[in-house]
Amino acid sequence: MQLGQLMSLKDTRTERCKIYYWKPSGGFKYQTSIENTSGAGMKITGHHTRVVDLPRPVGPLGGGPGANIATFVTLKIQTDEGVEGIGYAGFASNVLSKALKETVDGLAGLAVGDDPLMIEAIQERLLVAGGGGAPAGLVTRAVSAIDVALWDIKGKITGQPVWKLLGGHRQRVPTYASGYLWRTYDLDALAETAPKLVADGFKAMKFRMGAEDSLAKELERMKVMREAVGPDIDIMLDINQGWNVNQAITVGRELVNYDLFWLEDPVQHQDYSGMARIADAIDTPIASGEYHYGIVPFRHMLEERSIDIVMADLLRAGGLTGWMKIAHMAEGYNLP
Repeated sequence: MQLGQLMSLKDTRTERCKIYYWKPSGGFKYQTSIENTSGAGMKITGHHTRVVDLPRPVGPLGGGPGANIATFVTLKIQTDEGVEGIGYAGFASNVLSKALKETVDGLAGLAVGDDPLMIEAIQERLLVAGGGGAPAGLVTRAVSAIDVALWDIKGKITGQPVWKLLGGHRQRVPTYASGYLWRTYDLDALAETAPKLVADGFKAMKFRMGAEDSLAKELERMKVMREAVGPDIDIMLDINQGWNVNQAITVGRELVNYDLFWLEDPVQHQDYSGMARIADAIDTPIASGEYHYGIVPFRHMLEERSIDIVMADLLRAGGLTGWMKIAHMAEGYNLP
């Protein structure tokens, strides 16, 4: 492309989405608004955010300030046709909730005047506006909330649930109990709580290990869980990055007798080669991904063959748009 040459990317609904042009002094530049000239006329006109503290009976990490409170920033995006979209941002402590709210406010404000159906174009522009560097942090959490709210608007405009717009084809999906059986539960609490979840109708549940000071104590937790629910209930085990590679292999080989559905985040989530060693050494499937931001880390995990089950988190992945891209990557590697 010659210097100064224009390259226009068009969409069937728009006369122009972005216009890229090359400047010798500054590389590629592009316009910062997304214009809809299709005649539909819908525009984002504003937004509203709130910080919400939700109580929970037991926190995942024990005591301390805010341990039993889950803090979220809720988002409502408004349009000139009265259609509103709802999203939320999370996984920030109450110490960071103010900063997260301000990040959501700042980025959502940049979308005012845009066509809310131009979801991916808006997401890309906001990520660049947020810094354009590594995706981890408040920017991606905020953009994820905005992305979900835009998909909500799209579903309301089309009169379709979002799962259908994304290509879903099932009316029901399996679920598992996750917000219980924390590492702070002692053996009696595990033995008491797990059967109650079965009585509530759950066919699968997740519990935590990784804090005990000996292999025997770790395995005792696993033994209590399996005995509490019987052989027909699927059990997922989450370590929350609590082991090193050698520990994970040692304990993982012992866990094979308990028929685990998956072993989740056994080591630090960016240790791709270490995770690959674990995956090769044990028979239990390795699940990971919820700590990652954006889509690029999933490429590295898949290329390293460090996971068997891809676990993308909507609030960190970049909303529904990022989550779907990760799902397609997993499909290309024949992984769930």
